[in-house]
Amino acid sequence: MGAEIIVKLDADDQMDPAYLLPLIAPILSGEADYTKGNRFLRTRELRRMPVARRIGNLGLSFMTKVASGQWPIFDPTNGYTAIHAAIVPLLDQSAIDRRYFFESSMLLELGLLRAAVRDVSIPARYQDEPSYLSKRKAFLEFPRRLLRGFRHRLWLQYFVRDFTGVSAFLISGLAFLILGGTFGAYHWFLSSQTGVVASTGTVMLAVLPVILGMQLLLQAMIADIQNAPVRPLHRDLIFIESLQDDLGA
Repeated sequence: MGAEIIVKLDADDQMDPAYLLPLIAPILSGEADYTKGNRFLRTRELRRMPVARRIGNLGLSFMTKVASGQWPIFDPTNGYTAIHAAIVPLLDQSAIDRRYFFESSMLLELGLLRAAVRDVSIPARYQDEPSYLSKRKAFLEFPRRLLRGFRHRLWLQYFVRDFTGVSAFLISGLAFLILGGTFGAYHWFLSSQTGVVASTGTVMLAVLPVILGMQLLLQAMIADIQNAPVRPLHRDLIFIESLQDDLGA
């Protein structure tokens, strides 16, 4: 329909339309491709959030950061969002969930595109409205889908599209973990069968590769955090489109 920015807000009356302008401001200023509300940036309003939601959001936010590579964001299930229209055709529509996983699946897709995502402080209004999201279903379904998105992102970003220090850290870290874990498990089994306690040297040969593997994986995480996308895509897309129009004219 020719809109430059597309905004989504849920129909449960928790999202105040008065915050629409702050939500789209980073997109209008060319600082972000996608913005979303964050209910955790204001302490006073946060106190009104049910404790169960707060705890669930903490764990879910970290898992979404890891899966999407969008490390600066928080409150991933917030339904108050805005996106520049130039980004929409780049999204894999089949990968966008149509129900409660919608916001998380959007962040996963935006991570694959390397689109810049920005949080905007928007307090939620909590009334007596019921929640139709099953906590049990979310607990079982969200981590599984986020894990699948995490594997997909790592493979594409660090082994298909590029090979960086993160790729080397991941390979070597996993190799050392498997080596140390397998060696330690084998000698633990021998000790349990023979009754002979493993020597200090044998224990160290098992522990050191595990410690080194964990350090390498932590280094991979740090490098991935530093590699979070910050340059908006839509500015280049608009420039290319205008350039094509000028050449066509």
